[in-house]
Amino acid sequence: MTHPVDPVDLDPIPPLLDSYTYHSVPHEAGEGWIMGIDEAGRGPVLGPMVYAAAYCPASFKQTLEDLGFDDSKALSADVRQALWDAFTTHAPLCYSSTTLSPQSISAGMLRRVPVNLNRQAEDATIGLIRSALERGINVVECYVDALGPSPQWQARLTDLFPSIAFTVCPKADSLFKIVSAASIVAKVTRDRYIEHWVDAEDTAAVAAALGGSSAASGVQAAAADGESTPGDAVVRGSGYPSDPKTQAYLRDALDPVFGYKGIVRFSWATVKVLLDKQAAACRWVDDGEQRGAGIAQWAAGDAGRPKVWRELGVVGVGDL
Repeated sequence: MTHPVDPVDLDPIPPLLDSYTYHSVPHEAGEGWIMGIDEAGRGPVLGPMVYAAAYCPASFKQTLEDLGFDDSKALSADVRQALWDAFTTHAPLCYSSTTLSPQSISAGMLRRVPVNLNRQAEDATIGLIRSALERGINVVECYVDALGPSPQWQARLTDLFPSIAFTVCPKADSLFKIVSAASIVAKVTRDRYIEHWVDAEDTAAVAAALGGSSAASGVQAAAADGESTPGDAVVRGSGYPSDPKTQAYLRDALDPVFGYKGIVRFSWATVKVLLDKQAAACRWVDDGEQRGAGIAQWAAGDAGRPKVWRELGVVGVGDL
């Protein structure tokens, strides 16, 4: 899914219902471009993971060096916001971002054939580069913060995009300003979602965030029913499993039947442990004596009818 306007620039920010990619309007330039790619949110148990690409014409490189970009983690929130605004005030400086929703991340990791976090990160990186080329941006150099072993990842990217000179290394967001710019986009995007998160499960809060006609009355009804509303202050911490505030949120937010709302990555080990300890027990029809039995045995006849019928409470009503 793509968006014509970056959702995190909207007020209010709409709920993150699915993963998406956003591209800023590219500056017209026939020369070669440089690109940097970085991410935010690989480790947290809460919220999205964001991959971002910053890119500009090579002739803008010296100006970029003087704008004050650095590793986003080393900068204050105010400085990050000022640098985010640089993408608006400097037309040659452009960006794209791919925001992977918590539900999408978990769904991939819990598939029958899992798509692990590294693979999802690789796909996001490759997608950002490919989309730039498809939009006619002449990327000639690309700097990427390391994902796993740097030489192997650099070799793979070079095989996929032989016209681009790649540099993949750890701490690229501190070494190359174009990667620092990408880290600002990724960090600010993720932080805005975390700060202004709207639970998709709370229909009144979603209506208010989307500006629905019945939003006001819906919020009042939600408050009366004890649901969260856009004005509620929910303390979630940083989202990292080691954060005591995040740990407290996970303990308090757990529903014994339905588990967690969409901000939680339910494929994380931290969440699995809490669900095993605190959630209601669930017994599947193939548990117990059926464990290890093949499907043929499960469907085999039992006292005149298939065992699956008996376990599901199905009875025959006659012949058709």
